[in-house]
Amino acid sequence: MQKDSSRSPSYTVPCDDYVHVVEFSPFSSGAPASLLAYGGNQYVVVATCLFQEEDMEVEGVEFNVLRHFHHELRVDALAWSPESRLDRIPTIRLCTAAADRKLRLLTPDLQDRHEVKVIEGHTSYINHLVFEPTEGKQIASVSDDNTCRVWDLDGNECVTLRLRSPGISVCWHPQEVMKLMVAEKKGTIRFYNLVRQEAILSLDCGPLMFADWCIPNTIKVGGVSGNDWLIWDITRSSYPQEKRPAHIDKARLFKWSRANENLFATTGYPGKINSQIIIHHLGHPQVSKIHGEVRMR
Repeated sequence: MQKDSSRSPSYTVPCDDYVHVVEFSPFSSGAPASLLAYGGNQYVVVATCLFQEEDMEVEGVEFNVLRHFHHELRVDALAWSPESRLDRIPTIRLCTAAADRKLRLLTPDLQDRHEVKVIEGHTSYINHLVFEPTEGKQIASVSDDNTCRVWDLDGNECVTLRLRSPGISVCWHPQEVMKLMVAEKKGTIRFYNLVRQEAILSLDCGPLMFADWCIPNTIKVGGVSGNDWLIWDITRSSYPQEKRPAHIDKARLFKWSRANENLFATTGYPGKINSQIIIHHLGHPQVSKIHGEVRMR
């Protein structure tokens, strides 16, 4: 029997209220610190994080709040724009999704004002969203209304992809911006050409909770279904090459490392007795478990 290692968080930042969603910016901030945003009941916080591993003069973690601002409803999902940077003229741009089926494009000035652009069109709950990763001029979102929609920053709907079941996650190819990956709840993952607005490849499994595209190696796709994590090699088969149990009480999220194609994390389902974040390495059978309650929709 494999021995799992369990540990507590390395750093803890106190928050005033429940946190429902948290995202590091996957893009360079142009500064040593990383950009971080989290949201909860009617609020969004934008902050920077600098860890001791990145700067030996830092003790533990250096956490600075840049803005704390009001959000009309609870934040259920958010995504960072690649335009968000801290060098030159500091620019922050992110987009949120809430239970009113609307996206909100937020552009705070890091002082006392911020611009909010409300984007409407989905007819059911929005499950995930992402910015186009090179210039950030478009946003893709998936919903329980069985669509994936692509919007420009003025809120115009540029593309609508009709799905066969609720969309649960969406990923953009890091270089080829006309390629989009959309995962559906029933267990199909499709890759779309946005110019022709048609699927060019599909993957299959049982009902999915989440799927993610591996940025360091885009032939890999990972996801969670039931208690298991799954990994596909899109050059070999439409079915997973690897499948292993991860969580006793059902898995909820799967996220690849953006720096290592063999490293990924999964989370347990919120509200269960033993919700965990588990760090996996494909080259090592031992996993690292972080105990704690996971809160999300």
